[in-house]
Amino acid sequence: MSTKTVSKNNAAVIESRDQLVASFAKGEKPIKDWRIGTEHEKFVYSLTDHHAPSYDEAGGIKDLLDALTGYGWRPVLEGGKVIALSGADGSISLEPAGQFELSGAPLDNLHETCAETGRHLEQVKAIGDKFGIGFLGLGMWPDKSRAELPIMPKGRYAIMLRHMPRVGSMGLDMMLRTCTIQVNLDYETEADMAKKFRVGLALQPLATALFANSPFTEGKPNGMLSYRSHIWSDTDPARTGMLPFVFEDGFGYERYADYALDVPMYFVYRDGRYIDAAGLSFRDFLKGELSVLPGEKPTVDDWADHLSTAFPEVRLKTFLEMRGADGGPWNKICALPALWVGLLYDNGALDAAWDVVKHWTIEERQALRDAVPKLALNAPIPGGGTLRDIAGEVLDIANAGLTARARVDASGSNETGFLDPLRDIVRSGKVPAEVLLERYHGAWGGDVSKVYDEMRF
Repeated sequence: MSTKTVSKNNAAVIESRDQLVASFAKGEKPIKDWRIGTEHEKFVYSLTDHHAPSYDEAGGIKDLLDALTGYGWRPVLEGGKVIALSGADGSISLEPAGQFELSGAPLDNLHETCAETGRHLEQVKAIGDKFGIGFLGLGMWPDKSRAELPIMPKGRYAIMLRHMPRVGSMGLDMMLRTCTIQVNLDYETEADMAKKFRVGLALQPLATALFANSPFTEGKPNGMLSYRSHIWSDTDPARTGMLPFVFEDGFGYERYADYALDVPMYFVYRDGRYIDAAGLSFRDFLKGELSVLPGEKPTVDDWADHLSTAFPEVRLKTFLEMRGADGGPWNKICALPALWVGLLYDNGALDAAWDVVKHWTIEERQALRDAVPKLALNAPIPGGGTLRDIAGEVLDIANAGLTARARVDASGSNETGFLDPLRDIVRSGKVPAEVLLERYHGAWGGDVSKVYDEMRF
């Protein structure tokens, strides 16, 4: 989730809806300036008893953050507490139950973003060894109940934790028990944004399937392969989903702004604290009629904050976020941006990817998204067959896109090698969750705690 870590502190007051629409146009960049921003979350646990450490306990989350400043990270405070870090490699922030997130810096190529990930993981592993802490790459806590998990001291989370049960049955699970990998990508024009958004939404179920890695809940198989994805189906329908309007003629910045205006608010940030505005209307805020701040109009920062509280499968800010993947091991962190960069950052690949999905109806896309959490690559696709039948074709398109980009490292290798973990999945026919379930029913003897040894970073 977003944090105030990277706020630009833009207090310019918004006077009209047109300014909201224009905010998306400010994200447009020429192709030469397109960058890749990779985010990944991981669970933090004690090596001795596997408990999730609290913020304040010895060797807990605060100590981890403090120790990371030894690598040049700068603390970000809220209410006098360190709740995030900023540095050359982006920012490190805390999810609600202490999940560690690296929001990487915008980088030119996948070699750089994978090196960034490697630096970060080496740092947290070194500090974790000092404190007896491990880091786990999964999409959902395999054995923890909500009650067993700590809460981090961030004001926006307190508001969300109160509000989530009012609007869905699994919002607290989303906040406390899940981890994801995401990639943030640029666009050149409004038309380019719209095409990328459509391809990203239509193929997001494939990413969910390839990265499905959350088959356990409270120590037992949960009947799903991506339970994390299933959780989003009943988190908050007003701010989640496949956004059918994206596929309508004329979709662009204005239509997304209208959608965001209709997403209920969570909060307003003022003078270092979060004011509870859960369920209130940003449209009222725009008119100066927000009940918790009467007479006050929103700033550019308020709009940016509000955009971060919508959670569709693809999200627009001043860039596009691909949001469908479960958390996973080291090589999967580099594979997700490879998939989406290959598909979306080369015009030939983008056209080819659109050809795969352009005939699917809104109802067919939704049915696919609904089937994927349980079936992964076996989910049926429009026109017959399953996701497995198009997975290789889509990876070939991504491979061609990465080849065309021709970004090479010091040894002369291009970026296509980062797709290899996904090719292995398609070749084997088994997504990560299916491999874990085989281990659970076989070598682990039904003991899910073995996952801590095998999936530790």
